[in-house]
Amino acid sequence: MMIASVLHLGRLDVKALNITDAYSIHRVVYDLFADTRSEFEKQQSVSSGILYVDKGGDIRGRKILMLSNRQPNVPSHGQLSELRRIPDTFLDYPRYRFEVVINPTKRTSGGGRLIAIRKTKDPLLQNEESTRQKIAKWFIEKAPQWGFEVRPEHLAVGNVSVKRFEKEGRTITQGQAQILGQLTVIDKEKFIQSFQQGIGRGRSFGCGLLQIVPI
Repeated sequence: MMIASVLHLGRLDVKALNITDAYSIHRVVYDLFADTRSEFEKQQSVSSGILYVDKGGDIRGRKILMLSNRQPNVPSHGQLSELRRIPDTFLDYPRYRFEVVINPTKRTSGGGRLIAIRKTKDPLLQNEESTRQKIAKWFIEKAPQWGFEVRPEHLAVGNVSVKRFEKEGRTITQGQAQILGQLTVIDKEKFIQSFQQGIGRGRSFGCGLLQIVPI
């Protein structure tokens, strides 16, 4: 069972909840749900069953889209709307329009540390791919492991940004890219898992939620 919902936060709600960065949004979202994982499961990176994406806002407030395997609690601030269960048949279509905010990373040669996908700052390179081109190429190559494929002509990379926030005394830096387009399902089981658990890294901090509409 998957439940979609939207959390609307007015200007006064944002102030009362002390929302200042990506970590504070994470805190507000996770406080809406009962914690069902043991400490061992958390250490083993077992899915929380919660995905969300900050849709932004303005001086009046902001909107956060959520997908979860359990119903959220009534918020102390803000309002929940569009609370609905996702029917199983919603994932039966062969093609979808999609939008996702993703954390595009790769490992250095030899399986070393994770680094962000970005343009190489080398003045000697000619005809170098832009950051958006590199992210698009990376996403297309990764897509089959998530159960779908995307053609280059049906994909666009939107806003690319870097989020920095404090977590337990450490500074976390997370690259984010908005990707939009059309996808074709090639492995239904993997696709369902990707929808339910999210794709890529950074899912605890607003990345990986596949927002899909059947074509």
